[in-house]
Amino acid sequence: MTSDLPVLAAENGGDPGVAGILLWVAVPYVAVAVFVLGHIWRYRYDKFGWTTRSSQLYERRLLRIGSPLFHFGIILVALGHVGGLLIPDDWTEAAGVTEGMYHVVAVVLGTVAGFCTLAGLAILIYRRRTVGPVFSATTRNDKLMYAVLALTIVLGLSATVVANIVGGGYDYRETVSPWFRSIFYLRPDPDLMTGVPILFQLHAISALVLFSIWPFTRLVHMLTAPVGYLTRPYIVYRSRDEQLGMHRPLRGWERTT
Repeated sequence: MTSDLPVLAAENGGDPGVAGILLWVAVPYVAVAVFVLGHIWRYRYDKFGWTTRSSQLYERRLLRIGSPLFHFGIILVALGHVGGLLIPDDWTEAAGVTEGMYHVVAVVLGTVAGFCTLAGLAILIYRRRTVGPVFSATTRNDKLMYAVLALTIVLGLSATVVANIVGGGYDYRETVSPWFRSIFYLRPDPDLMTGVPILFQLHAISALVLFSIWPFTRLVHMLTAPVGYLTRPYIVYRSRDEQLGMHRPLRGWERTT
């Protein structure tokens, strides 16, 4: 599939130049290093801060709507990105999924998941801004995280809608996906990104920024699960009063002496 959308650099296959090498080689490796080392640092020196800092006690009505909507959408978005970026197109074709079938399912589910994620995030941001106690508990890191996360989602949804619904379509599995995998193969190929439409390029850059700030925000809770609770022994509470249990407890209206 082709697209007439503008790009940041030369046509696909051209020389990426210094800017292209910085954007599509240096920045990704810096983002990966900060993501990994940042989590190690956070877990070692801020283990008790590894939390979502839940604000459920302050307000529940909006949270009950926005949180499930956001988490439902973001899980589908994450699964879609894993399938689209990590799984080569020849693997899906070998499994009997044609490019046309994959494209229709990816666009439909991606658009629905994107709108659900964006709607849920909008509700959560509105709640955080308008509910006094929740706004008071909002840190600068939270504000930066919400801004970058919202920008990444908007750019990704815009790229999907503009390229595949409004425009003539764009197959990112021939350019963005091989570039993404080449980063982890330690054979980065910036040439693959030189002809990519600008919305896809901006979405990739914003995602790299998001991963760079990830370890220092409440997003760290997405990488943890309370597995230890399954094997943790019961906590037994005992009274310090040695005589407790040897006599009938007093009722509320009875004298203590």
